Amino acid sequence: MIEEKELREKLRKIERLFAGAGTDGERGAAAAAIGRIKEKLATAQKSAKPVEVKFSLADQWSRQLFIALCRRYELQPYRRPRQRQTTVMLKVPELFVNEVLWLEYKELNTVLTDYLARTTERIIRDEIFNDVSDASEVEELHQIG
Repeated sequence: MIEEKELREKLRKIERLFAGAGTDGERGAAAAAIGRIKEKLATAQKSAKPVEVKFSLADQWSRQLFIALCRRYELQPYRRPRQRQTTVMLKVPELFVNEVLWLEYKELNTVLTDYLARTTERIIRDEIFNDVSDASEVEELHQIG
């Protein structure tokens, strides 16, 4: 499927952007990009003490993406007992969250959300019913009596 190939390439471009890849060789190597981000994290960990940060993620897809991104950088996402399923906790230098992790997550999430929405709409249109427009808005009728 061509759309999936395009999605994968967009995700790689975002990864290279946040890795700060400078040369053509670096742009072509995903492993080098991940390594660069891990270096940024290591530098941040040396210069600042990790703080506990709470993230509230709206849906399972966003949460799954965020947790995977954390694990990619060898961070340990967790949740405390009785916290909501939408909550993810992380001990990480705040600078890394603000300058890399959260920005990269938002970019990736935007691309994936758009892809999931288009795919879902296409499947509903093809398999359920062609009209996928939103429900009509009508004024409430007042009953007499």
